Amino acid sequence: MSLPQLYEFNHSILLICLSIHCLFGASVFWIVGQHLRHRRRAVAAEEALLASPLPPDSALPQVLIQLPTFNEGPLIGRITNAVANIDWPHERLHVQILDDSTDGSLAHSERAVSRLRDSGIKAELLVRSHRNGFKAGALAEGLLCSNERFVAILDADYVPEPDFLRCCMRPLLMDSNLCLVQARCDYLNGSENVLTYAQQRILDGHFAVEQTARNWSGHVMPFNGTCGIWRRDAIDDAGGWQGDTLAEDLDLSYRAQIRGWRTLFLASVAVRGELPTSLASWRVQQFRWTKGFAEVGRKLLGPIWRSRLSLSQKLISSVHLGSGMLGPLLALTLTTALIEFTVGRGPTWPVIALAALSLLEGVIVGPALLFLTGQILLRRSSFASEISRLPAVLCLQIVVGLANFTGALEALFGLGTPFQRTPKDATQSANVNQSEYAPGARS
Repeated sequence: MSLPQLYEFNHSILLICLSIHCLFGASVFWIVGQHLRHRRRAVAAEEALLASPLPPDSALPQVLIQLPTFNEGPLIGRITNAVANIDWPHERLHVQILDDSTDGSLAHSERAVSRLRDSGIKAELLVRSHRNGFKAGALAEGLLCSNERFVAILDADYVPEPDFLRCCMRPLLMDSNLCLVQARCDYLNGSENVLTYAQQRILDGHFAVEQTARNWSGHVMPFNGTCGIWRRDAIDDAGGWQGDTLAEDLDLSYRAQIRGWRTLFLASVAVRGELPTSLASWRVQQFRWTKGFAEVGRKLLGPIWRSRLSLSQKLISSVHLGSGMLGPLLALTLTTALIEFTVGRGPTWPVIALAALSLLEGVIVGPALLFLTGQILLRRSSFASEISRLPAVLCLQIVVGLANFTGALEALFGLGTPFQRTPKDATQSANVNQSEYAPGARS
């Protein structure tokens, strides 16, 4: 290949990369559009669903509650106190504390199990001598010790309301094709500092806008790893928990939906948890999520396209999972752009136009629209109060995204990484603004 041909090839690769960036940016507008399109109908349907009666207590099913934890001793007491107050017949609850801790947190778990048993709940502490499969391995091992048909999963830093089970079990009992009911993750400390403020805006865009848009429009919806209830048959049918990625929740939920199971997101049922309070802790979390997404994409894109999902579901799922590879895509884009501008053709209008459009869509306008939609519809915040702080939120997202670039590269080349749980500070205060999703919605 001659030098001019190499330059032409580089130019083509750059145009392709920029076009893919534009596609990912455009997907954010699709998400917001789907949310707004289906919102009124979905909110009304959810209100009607939550108002429907449950069977009498004597006919309610047994439920397993799994509490996976690793070196989170101070949080164990709070989550188990919340579980003890859940409004469900205690004789029909089975609680497993899955403790892989290595820092002495085991004593907290032992005391928590004792308190749960004193309240009339069947509770057990499962301790492994290894961390094979990390969280996925612990969840799978817990299932070997139970036979309940429904499995609720709560991370140690979340605090469910007493009616959590009664709300989330309703649709599972009414629809045997549902594999998962996911409650919305909310926050105890969203206003603690500038970092938690930014995280709340970013995550509200994901949990309250993106998750609802996917679910309401009939597309594949991921499990968030906590605050959800699974049907045991669906877990087994999908191949069970697997620890070959850092996003075991995303992995299992996609595998179940590929098998034909459906999911439901309850936007008005919120479970509050803690946000990381330092940039280092947030980066640990974001690295795991970024790499996990890329690993699941690498694992499941083939099965998705061979499945019976519709063409639109396959396309949207590919864009969704492909977002984990934005880091390597950006690296390739910058490399080809450098060659283009130094020894190649130089700046051309197609390149400039695509670059400007991708930056505008994917870095500024798209994320801003997602964050503002979440705050205005979910938090009842005003446009004026949100827009003034938006630049700081966008900057923090960009900085953390660039810092986690290596995670996607490791996933691309199949390099493993130990599971690192996000450090939390065990904030005890629940004195936060109650979030409202819709008139009459729960907090």
